[in-house]
Parts: sequence; structure tokens; C-alpha cells
Amino acid sequence: MIKRAVLIAVAAVPALALTSLPVAAQEGEIALLHAGTDIRDVQSLQRGARNFMNYCSGCHSLTYLRYNRMAADLHLSDKELAELMLTSDNPFDGIRSSMPPADAAQWFGKQPPDLSLTARNRGVDYIYSFLKGFYVDSTRMWGVNNLYLPNAAMPGILVERQGLQKPVFKNESDTNGGAHMTLVGVEQMSPGALSPQEYDVLVRDITNFLDYASEPIKAKRESLGVFVLLYVLVGFVLAYLLKKEYWKDVH
Repeated sequence: MIKRAVLIAVAAVPALALTSLPVAAQEGEIALLHAGTDIRDVQSLQRGARNFMNYCSGCHSLTYLRYNRMAADLHLSDKELAELMLTSDNPFDGIRSSMPPADAAQWFGKQPPDLSLTARNRGVDYIYSFLKGFYVDSTRMWGVNNLYLPNAAMPGILVERQGLQKPVFKNESDTNGGAHMTLVGVEQMSPGALSPQEYDVLVRDITNFLDYASEPIKAKRESLGVFVLLYVLVGFVLAYLLKKEYWKDVH
């Protein structure tokens, strides 16, 4: 899987050869897109799990999520789980990257990050935007850069699905009155294997799955929170009525 992903990225570099780009945006300067995910959508989570294992697990791990926990929460059969267990044969194992650390250092300079807590740390809008933010940049090793994480070491693994995007620059003036080109967005350069709508679904499903992976009990916790609030409300009403009963003779 790693070799396939790397070959795709390397094959894309000649097609991404552009002239050097003007000044890129800094992280946080471009407004994030709205992910619109729903961790209660089990079908989306199932698709997201498949997409993550197929496209992401070659480099990234989810150390704090075990295969058997994922199978129980996502209602996966033993056969479906076996098809997703690409990095282990033990369902009690956490989801680990199939890339050895030495290979990671060779390809990227360091081990790609574990994504177990990324959704809690950066938010789902960031993940969704990041996966849609790759654009051609011949100055980068893999021929691509990212609108939301400038100079990211990650290759455009999904570029075959999304298609190529080119950067959009705007001529702006600085405080000294000088003009420079600033990166403000991206636009479609050539189509991919998926339509824009289909690619949105693919990215949203991966984002949704990473949101689930960051806190598998989140959906249950939020549902339980509603009952807790109702319990507190009923308790408040009963306490108020009891207080009125105790103090009725005083008033």
C-alpha cells in the first residue's frame, strides 16, 4: 500500500511542474471549510473507516483505537473487520501504521503523526479543509502544497481522486506600499476520478471517522448528557416545590 501511494505521488510530480509560486499563506490565514460531519451516521463512519485504512493507514496510525472496539461501535461483521485489518491480525491491537520508522525518516524526514486525537486537537473543520486543500507546487518534494498547512510533508495521496488544483493569488499591498501576490485559495485545474460532490463525501467520511476515533464514546456521552440535564431539571422542579411546601406557613 505504501509503495502504491508513493508511486501515485511520484508519478504526479511531472504533471505538477509549475514555475515557482509567489508568497504562500501562513497557517490559519485561510478560513476553514465547514465539515458538516455527524458521528451518529454509522454508514458514513463505515465508509470513513474503509477510506482511512485504504488511503491513510500506510503512513498514519490510530494507536488509541482498537480494531475490536471499532468493529463493535461501527457494527462491522467479522468478515468486514478482517478486510479492514491491513496492519495487524489481532483484533485487540490498536490501528498502527504499516510504515516502518526507518522508511518514514527516508521518505518524509520524520514519522507521520498519529491521528488518534487530531480531531479533538485541531477540529473536524481543519481535517476536512486540509484534505481538500492540496494544490500544485513544483517547489515541493511531492509536487504539491497545502492551503491550510503550508509546506506540509504529506504527498497528495488523494490527488488521483480529487484531480489537480491550482493556487489562486491576489495582488495585495503591504504596510510599506509595496505590492505582492498572496495565496487566497485554490481552484480546479483538471478533474479526478471522482466528481467534486463524490470527493466531498469521501473526505467528509474520513473526517467523520477521525472524529469518532478521537473519542469513540462521544456519541454516547452526548446522548447521556441530554438525560442528565433532564434529570437535573426534574430534580430542580421537585426541590422548588418541596421548598414552597416547607415555607408556605412562614409566608
